[in-house]
Amino acid sequence: MQALGTLQDLPPEYVASLTELNLVPLWPSLRSVLPPHKPQPRTLATYWPYRSLKPLLLQAGELTPIEKAERRVLVLANPGHGLEKMQASSSMYLGMQLLLPGEIAPPHRHTPNAVRMVVEGSDAYTTVEGERCPMVKGDLILTPTGLWHEHHHNGNEPVIWLDVLDLPLVYYLEASFVEEGQPQTIKGEAREQRYHRGIVPMPLFERAKPHYPMLRYPWADAKSALLQLSESDPHGSAIQIAYINPETGAACENILGFSALMLRPNEVLRLRKRSPAQIFHLIEGQVHIQIDTNSFNLEASDTCCAPCFAEISFTNQSSEASFIFIADESPLHHKLGLYSERA
Repeated sequence: MQALGTLQDLPPEYVASLTELNLVPLWPSLRSVLPPHKPQPRTLATYWPYRSLKPLLLQAGELTPIEKAERRVLVLANPGHGLEKMQASSSMYLGMQLLLPGEIAPPHRHTPNAVRMVVEGSDAYTTVEGERCPMVKGDLILTPTGLWHEHHHNGNEPVIWLDVLDLPLVYYLEASFVEEGQPQTIKGEAREQRYHRGIVPMPLFERAKPHYPMLRYPWADAKSALLQLSESDPHGSAIQIAYINPETGAACENILGFSALMLRPNEVLRLRKRSPAQIFHLIEGQVHIQIDTNSFNLEASDTCCAPCFAEISFTNQSSEASFIFIADESPLHHKLGLYSERA
């Protein structure tokens, strides 16, 4: 590809004239914004071990009361973007959140979409638009854009969950903000009890604004589905389920996608290279993951990320099945016409 001129090739007085008028010559930076053949991601393969993270999160609980924190979170930041940016990838934010017994994280709503993947603990719940969503290990709970939500803990042990938000994208669009609210009135049972085995209540659509018919996806149901699939799918194929909107069949949220992957005992699985960045959180088991030249040994509740078009392979190091929660940017890529895969 043809070499282009550099900024140093230009007379200093010419560059100064451009700068004075807030003008920038494109050609010296063209290859950085339009690199040949594939993107040059800033996202680095990064690993966050839970056994190291958890003591620091519990210490945060001792150092900072919930009233001073609002949300007591340690951000899983990717060094490729700079830790101060608080990004796991270009469009994904990750945070490990702690709620201690008796605490309430107060009600608010915000423009970024969020999900909660419960890591450990019991007897806590998230209220979304008045719907009570119990928090059980492995459950996925949605708090989509603009919906009021708060977190309550009635148990005796700390509850910890992984937050996944599209905050970096919404912040980049200068559309990120939060509103404080009043405690919600509980409306009744979680909606997942009304969406089961392909049967849905009529009418399907009751409002014009984006509709989220399910807010909680219990891990017990997801794990059962994966185990059933593993009995019928040939060995070596990916045993994977997607979390979807049961009324439309589309992704459960509109920017980020979520799925769960099962690895049989001692199974090795290679993924296709994909345009979106990906987050991997190990719910159960022991897994070795190879991301390009980086190797990580994941234990239960560990998290790591992979950049776009990374070469990724998993090896289940357990004599039992292992289960991985995956978050990625694929719905956004599909909407923008950017999604692609490579062998």
